[in-house]
Parts: sequence; C-alpha cells; structure tokens
Amino acid sequence: MNVAELLAGPVAERPDAPALVERVGGRTRATTFAALDAAARATAALLVARGVRAGDAVLFFAPPSVELYAALAAVFRVGAVAMFVEPSAGRGVLDAACAMWPPAALVASRKAHLLRLVSRAIRRIPVKLVTRGWVPSAARLPLGGADAPLHPCDADAPALLTFTSGSTGTPKAAVRTHGILRAQLDALRPLAARAGERELVSLPIVVLVNLAAGATTVLPDADLRRPGAIDPAPVLAQLAEHDVGRVTASPAFLERLVDASTDGALARLASVVTGGGPVFPDLVARVKRAARDARIVAVYGSTEAEPIAHVRDDELSPDDHAATRAGRGLLAGTPDACVSLRIIHARPDAPLGPLGAAELEALRCAPGEPGEIVVAGAHVVRGYLRGIGDAETKVRVDDVVWHRTGDAGYLDERGRLWLLGRAAAAIVDARGTLYPFAAEAAARAMLGPRRVAVVAHHGRRVLVVERGADVDVPTLLGALSWAHLDDVASVDTMPTDRRHNAKIDYAAVRAMLR
Repeated sequence: MNVAELLAGPVAERPDAPALVERVGGRTRATTFAALDAAARATAALLVARGVRAGDAVLFFAPPSVELYAALAAVFRVGAVAMFVEPSAGRGVLDAACAMWPPAALVASRKAHLLRLVSRAIRRIPVKLVTRGWVPSAARLPLGGADAPLHPCDADAPALLTFTSGSTGTPKAAVRTHGILRAQLDALRPLAARAGERELVSLPIVVLVNLAAGATTVLPDADLRRPGAIDPAPVLAQLAEHDVGRVTASPAFLERLVDASTDGALARLASVVTGGGPVFPDLVARVKRAARDARIVAVYGSTEAEPIAHVRDDELSPDDHAATRAGRGLLAGTPDACVSLRIIHARPDAPLGPLGAAELEALRCAPGEPGEIVVAGAHVVRGYLRGIGDAETKVRVDDVVWHRTGDAGYLDERGRLWLLGRAAAAIVDARGTLYPFAAEAAARAMLGPRRVAVVAHHGRRVLVVERGADVDVPTLLGALSWAHLDDVASVDTMPTDRRHNAKIDYAAVRAMLR
C-alpha cells in the first residue's frame, strides 16, 4: 500500500523517458524516471542512515524541484511522514507545527535554512538536508548510490501532513494516509496527463499524478509562492521549447499566462486544467481564445477533497452563463464518480453529528435549494492531526466520515453542482439572504477580468470593484437589482489569499472601506 510503489511504477516501462524538466542556473535540466528513482532510493538510504524511521515526520521547506520530489518519494519509501507548512501561514504556524509533531529531519533550500537563525524549532530538528548547494551542518541530497528497502505501509499509515493557519488562527493539519493519497492520485488521473505526454504543472499533487502515470512534467520557471504575480515570459518560453501540449495550473497563474500570450504562444495546447480557486467564465473564454483547440477543464475541490466536481468548457451553455448573470452561482459541473455529495441544511461552523444515514438524508436540500456541500469518498481526508478542526468540518454518518466543505451550493435538476461561495459569508438582512460570491460572479460576467467583492458594511450591501476601466454604476446596479446592492466602491488592488491569489480576503476588503 506504500504510495512510493506508484511513483516508482513507470521506472520499469519508461526508464529513460524524462520525468521532470526544469530550469536550473539558466539551463534546462531533464531528469529521467530511472534517475529520479535512483535519487529517491539514495535519499531514502541517507535518511535511514541518519536515524529517520517509519512514522517520523520530515519537514519540507523548498520550492518544487527534482530534489524535492526525489526527497518526497524517499520519505514515502521509508514510511516516514512528509510535512508541509504553507509559507503564507507565517513563522508562528511553523513553530506550532513543529511542536505538534516534532520533525526528525528537515529538507529545505539554502534560503529556507536561514530560518534556523530565527526559529528555535527549526534549530532543534536533528537531521538537516539541503536541496542544492552547501549549508553548514546540512547534508546535500544525493543523486544516486545507496538504496533502502521499501517500507510496507497499511492504508491508514499517515503519509502527508499539510499545515494551515486554520480559520481561527490555530494551526491544523490535514492528514493524508497512504490509502487516501493513493485514492486521490487515482481520482485525479482521468484529468491528468497520460504516459508520454508533456504537461506544465504548477500544482504539486498533479506532479505526483504524472509521476505515477509516466507523463513528463515541466516545472514552471516561476516563483509559485505568488502565482498571481509570476513573470510569464520564462514560462511561455518553456511551453515553446518543450512543445508542451497540456497545462495544469491555478486560475491566478493561468491568468498571467493568458494576459502575456501573443503570437499563438498557447495555440499548441490540447488541454488546460485549472483549479484551486474560482474559475470564472471570462477566464475560460480568454483561455479558449488563446488556445482555440484546447479542452478546458475547471476543477472544484479542496485540500481535504480533491477532486469533487469538474466541468469542461464545451459543457457551458448560454443558459448556464445567463444563470450566472442572474445570481444562480458558478457551475462546478457534475460531481465526480469518486465522491458522494450531499447538499444539507446546516449552520456554518456549528458541530454536526454523529448521524445515521436516515438523519443525513433528512437534512438533504431539494434540487435548487442552497445548503452546505458535504462529501465523502476514499480520497477524502477523514480528520486533522490531534483532531484540531474535526468538530467543525467532519461529521460521522454511521461508519463513514463526511467532510463539510464550508461552501454553499445546490444541485440543479440535472444533478450538476453550482457554487455560491462560503456558507458563513452569506449576508442575511431584512432584504433576505445574499450569497456574495453569486453576486460577484454575476458582476464579473458583466465587467470582465477584474476582481470584485460584495460585503456588508455598516448595514449596507457594497459591491467593491478593482480599479480599471470606468464602471457605469447605474447600469451595473440595475443589472444586479436582484442582489439589492446599495453602493459601488473601488480599490486599487483587491486583497486575496496568499496561497493561490484567487480567493477574496473579505475581512481585508471591509477594513479598506473604513
């Protein structure tokens, strides 16, 4: 059941084919499946020699690279647990994460090793490895040589911890076991590249899918910590140099490529897959103009459940676009076969359950009726480290753990999922209930590619628009009359989440209006 078996699978069939292609020191570097496997085995041997054992945590703090993925495969191979902390979460979350599960080893870039100067928790980690270059008291990751046997793991053995700051600021970590991670790779495979295809990928979980499938992944020559601010020119050059036929990236990353695309730079693409944030119709249309022959797929999911649903560009009808403009939300598509999905009546962030199957069905919303989206499946994370966050986001139904996404939505008469944004963000006043995301999707459909937000401010419903071309406020408010908006305000730059640069930071927006 060890997920490392999946990652090593293509070695026998395609040993000399490139697994990962990247830019290092201004030059292209291609690493074959055989070379990547040799590096993973040698790194596993180094970890074992330094005392890392099955069940130990290994903290990663490095950008995507051959060395990072070799080390990740090595950690899986020895039965240890890969531990990631979102860089945007801050040093406090990093230190708290190290306290919750003290790492036995650190795999970090040269720059990240500077954290030792300010973090006692990092200094305490006994084994330190550097991905490239030289750092005092840190061993460089090997590219080959020694080997370590594959550690047998059962399905419930933890494989991957992903720490975030949590909605309350208390760190929480989604725990993906070897069974869950394997199921997630299987669930994503229909959306990913096939053996022999070349794909540029900005989302790490998709890189793992490609490695298991025998597809070549081109790692973007970009700083992925801020996908909405990347320099698109080097990435577009990679697409041309390697004759890339597919791209999988976050919406913010994709917007940067589309905005800079000229002279058919994206015309070779046969497939574009995007997710990790809202995928608005205007982005789909812009990608289609730049990559006319590409199949475009928008994926809905989360860290705890990826994928949940997806929709292709050729499935979006004029009636669907009209529904978005009328405030019916954003179409996410038919739920994937790997997931069980319900829309239920539930109070946001209030614990729910345990329930019986009949009790869950009694909470189920009728078609077209909004509620909270809950999901279950083999690839859905069943809990968080130490149970922190379980009460608010998990509900046990008989022997099955369901995940509460916190998102509001509904199923239409055809069984398709429509998104209405965060359930807790709903504005409830004398004029009724308004889901801000629904109004934002409608406004963006009229205004084009600029960020918008709807907030309640001093009892008034305010549409906040990122500055750009002039806005005909009376016409806009008239078209959105169903939302009962009171005013339109503008800001220079819309604040968004630091991870994907795609989700609106509503608290920051309200603060800007004061």
